[in-house]
Amino acid sequence: MSQQVGLILDPCFERHDTGPGHPERPERLRTIREALEQGLADRCRRLPLESADDELIALVHDREHIRRVDDACSSGATFIDSMDTAICPESAGLARLAAGSLTALCREVAAGRLARGFAAMRPPGHHAERDVAMGFCLFNNVAVAARSLCEREGLERVLIVDWDVHHGNGTQHLFEEDPRVFFFSLHQWPLYPGTGAREETGRGAGKGTTLNCPLPPGAGDHAFLGSLREKLIPAAEAFAPQMILISAGFDAHSADPLGGLDVSTAAYGEATSLLLDLARRTCGGKLVSTLEGGYDLDALADSVSLHLSTMLEA
Repeated sequence: MSQQVGLILDPCFERHDTGPGHPERPERLRTIREALEQGLADRCRRLPLESADDELIALVHDREHIRRVDDACSSGATFIDSMDTAICPESAGLARLAAGSLTALCREVAAGRLARGFAAMRPPGHHAERDVAMGFCLFNNVAVAARSLCEREGLERVLIVDWDVHHGNGTQHLFEEDPRVFFFSLHQWPLYPGTGAREETGRGAGKGTTLNCPLPPGAGDHAFLGSLREKLIPAAEAFAPQMILISAGFDAHSADPLGGLDVSTAAYGEATSLLLDLARRTCGGKLVSTLEGGYDLDALADSVSLHLSTMLEA
């Protein structure tokens, strides 16, 4: 089995133009790329990009939604479905590259050709639902990758850990009836999008495979890391995943303008270590993370750099 860390990092994702003043802006990825290219990226295997076709995206999204995203972007529209989800003519193609490239990275890790990996891409994905774009997200990247692992790679149990400050409503809803995917979310409450209560635990065959840990504003490192240790790890060990995916938002950071959880850069490194240890115990270390939120440029670059360096040193 390979010990290499895979990396998706390409300047093309900076062409997703969300307009002046939008928090999910190209500078987010440019700042990350410039930080990682100081040395960390050279220690990874850079993967080529792979575009998701309709068949792949339709594993989780309605085909009409796929068509609407394509049509809205090609029409020159500047937003889709809500005023916060900004688009440009290239956005649909870039969203396809994000979903397809993350799926390809997960496939390489699942097959043992890479040990683990990180995907720095935009637009993000965890708010996108089956038939609606929202919260800066067009297609749900992590959901496409997880469903592909189950349907195409034969995995029976996939764990998604979402530590973005905002609840991953799209990911939860897409898997709440699917017992093959355990969804864990650690997020601020109350906050956009208003979902993610403790009582939301899945439905039907998926009852019990959703676990939400809402935290109050100002909760800080102790509560953030404590939720991972005390809530996630016991549940994940019982579930016994064959692979772990992280929706890695870094907007719970104390410097972030959109959140208020007051989490430090160091805590993201410790959280990464906790999940790497969990992966080693449950699934041979197979773990892939993908960028979601994070809107203070310096805090984002520092947190992502620590996240990746911790993965490289594992």
